[in-house]
Amino acid sequence: MMLKYSLGIAVRHFALILLVLGLVGAEDPYRFFNWNITYGDIYPLGVRQRGILINGQFPGPEIYSVTNDNLIINVFNSLPEPFLISWNGVQNRKNSYQDGVYGTTCPIPPGKNFTYKLQMKDQIGSFFYYPSLAFHKAAGGFGGIRILSRPRIPVPFPDPAGDYTILIGDWYKTDNQRLKAILDGGRRLPNPDGLLINGRGPNSTTTFTFEPGKTYRLRISNVGLQNSLNFRIQGHNMTLVEVEGTHSVQTNYSSLDIHVGQSYSVLVTADKAPQDYYIVVSTRFTNQVQTTTAILHYSNSARQVSGPIPGGPTIEVDWSLNQARSIRTNLTASGPRPNPQGSYHYGQINISRTIVLESSAAQVNGTQRYGLNGVSFVPADTPLKLADNFKIGGVFRVGSISDNPTGKQMYLDTSVLGADYRAFIEIVFQNHENIIQSYHFNGYSFWVLGMDGGKWTPASRNQYNLADAISRSTTQLTLNIFY
Repeated sequence: MMLKYSLGIAVRHFALILLVLGLVGAEDPYRFFNWNITYGDIYPLGVRQRGILINGQFPGPEIYSVTNDNLIINVFNSLPEPFLISWNGVQNRKNSYQDGVYGTTCPIPPGKNFTYKLQMKDQIGSFFYYPSLAFHKAAGGFGGIRILSRPRIPVPFPDPAGDYTILIGDWYKTDNQRLKAILDGGRRLPNPDGLLINGRGPNSTTTFTFEPGKTYRLRISNVGLQNSLNFRIQGHNMTLVEVEGTHSVQTNYSSLDIHVGQSYSVLVTADKAPQDYYIVVSTRFTNQVQTTTAILHYSNSARQVSGPIPGGPTIEVDWSLNQARSIRTNLTASGPRPNPQGSYHYGQINISRTIVLESSAAQVNGTQRYGLNGVSFVPADTPLKLADNFKIGGVFRVGSISDNPTGKQMYLDTSVLGADYRAFIEIVFQNHENIIQSYHFNGYSFWVLGMDGGKWTPASRNQYNLADAISRSTTQLTLNIFY
């Protein structure tokens, strides 16, 4: 009897051990996608032009996922030229070879396929994807990405009644290959022909339906080429709640500047008179202001939109700077994990290195070029990550771009800046040109500590926000600004 009882205990213990091991070894969920990339006719500004479609869609299909999901995305390239997709804001916690930009991934040859294997490891938030070669972005191939929190992780606002992705951007009627040829011919791009909201221009209005009294989440990304854009909704305030994977301090805005490559999540409550309202997108810092609209439609609307389109900021740099400074991290909110976002005290870590990157533009060998610290990047025949992994010499040289501006005439090089593993680096961006710059770190995020006019000096650190700066992957440089 005692033996039988002991065996029973042993069996139960064994079962418990198996259960625990099973829980530890369980993989996160997998989501599978099959995409076919083709050219097709699109009419975003009312005229037929050649666009890039994903499974016949423009914009491409939206990716829905949850924190830690594994995404298996099989991309078949049916274009007559190489193609790559980059995942704007998705962090490369496991494999930077999936980054989808030149230097990390080989282009997908025509008629071939490549399978991206991404894990949304420890991430939440609003992002997008886009093609990264041959100016393909000017033809389409972009779409939204949303990473939802796991069910047991608290979110710092009630579940919204609806969740909309809004892709805004400037657009050209000119074919992407001709636009590329303009730059290759030594000229700058002209002004865009219009603005799009979810692939539609003013001739084909997009409508978002709200139930009266309910609150909705809008995930807004600027997927354009060069123009900073202002987003606003007639008669409604927006509460900012998330910036590229970081829950933000919940501040109300009547309009938001969204620069190229940036993504924001806002909450909007349908608490006005039951009618239709303009959703407005307009260019910033341009001599000629371009505008497009969509419609916020109350389900019980008694009146269509009427009156003038609400105006917004135009060339006010200080206004945009002050707004950017006001965007801060919600330190008490959970991120992808239940611990508060403010538990990592970045302001208390010693800086091991300072890098100052200054942008410039010049003509080199008859071609319009843009550079950092006097170096304009040229691709090598072999992706840099592969050359590094397989120790292939002669492809690039670490240190081929300096840590500081040199003041020398611009030259071409496969510029690579070396860094130590786990080093805590201060990077200063300086823009002394008369155009807006956007800088994006593929696969990483960073804290935007400070911004001001003029030239950066070590004394500028006195202005840094070392407590609750926003962590994001894309930042803008307005005119004569350091970051």
